[in-house]
Amino acid sequence: MKLPQKRYREQFGCAELMTGANHIRIRCFDGVTRMGRIKGKIKKKVWIREGDLLIVIPWNFQDEKCDIMYRYTGPQVEWLRRNKYL
Repeated sequence: MKLPQKRYREQFGCAELMTGANHIRIRCFDGVTRMGRIKGKIKKKVWIREGDLLIVIPWNFQDEKCDIMYRYTGPQVEWLRRNKYL
């Protein structure tokens, strides 16, 4: 299972609102609400729904936007809670 890497500026985020065209409003764990973009690499492989836990990377030049890198499944979220990552 993948965990956020601080050296790559990755962090946890929660999907709030599907806005269409591969964009999702995400509440990041640093307290900022960002507009997330589903990268082409995971676009066709992973279905993201509201309430899903994600790994996101904020953009360097626009902090209010981010890229979605990974989506956690239900059992993975439970494992993260049990092991005090959330």
